Amino acid sequence: MRVNTTDLQKAFGKYLALAQKEDIIVVKNGKSVAKITKHSDPDHLLIHEGAKKYNSCQRASLKEYEELISTSDERYELIEGEIYLLASPSYQHQVVVNDISWHLNNFFRDKPCQLLASPVDIRLSGYAAKFEEDPNIVQPDLAVICDPEQVRDGKYFGVPSLMVEVLSPSTQGKDRATKLQLYMKSGIREYWIVDMENKEVLFYTFFQERDIENAKTFGADETVCSGVFPGLELKVEDILARVQ
Repeated sequence: MRVNTTDLQKAFGKYLALAQKEDIIVVKNGKSVAKITKHSDPDHLLIHEGAKKYNSCQRASLKEYEELISTSDERYELIEGEIYLLASPSYQHQVVVNDISWHLNNFFRDKPCQLLASPVDIRLSGYAAKFEEDPNIVQPDLAVICDPEQVRDGKYFGVPSLMVEVLSPSTQGKDRATKLQLYMKSGIREYWIVDMENKEVLFYTFFQERDIENAKTFGADETVCSGVFPGLELKVEDILARVQ
């Protein structure tokens, strides 16, 4: 389909919709000057969080990941060469994240470490010495960093001391297994997995040798006590008080 610039300006939304079916050639002064064409994310590289069963995907490179995010408004993670399309969090999920964030912000106020909340890229390198050797990019719900000098060009390339993920139905497998392994081998010291359904917190600390030091489940009537930050204590009932 060919359309002149005047018509395009008057009904841009209409022609964007039509571009899903055929290319739109933009004409100015009788000459073709641009083309609007359908854009599709490369699904052969993606794992959709809501899928009941993950399909085997070819490994994606850092370049492919960066090309994808440069042309999309969606949020993605790159873990072990697989790109995950992040599902939109639920209202309840965000309520819990905000409540935990409030407690952590109060604790870390006037301290050298600081809290980061999603959406923010955390760039990890696994066992590799350099990020480019084993690039992994995650967007945890919450992360505590104590090395803000590792923020470069708006991206964080360090190793957070604490990561917090609040489970959603579509992220349970990834948060419980895939991210647990990545966080452990990347040198993160502590990892909390908040389970809204069972009203409990799965708690992990890791040795500097990058193996599990402690694994524990805190129930609704218990208090999570950080193994990395003395004095950081959160009652499970407080952070899940508004879960319905």
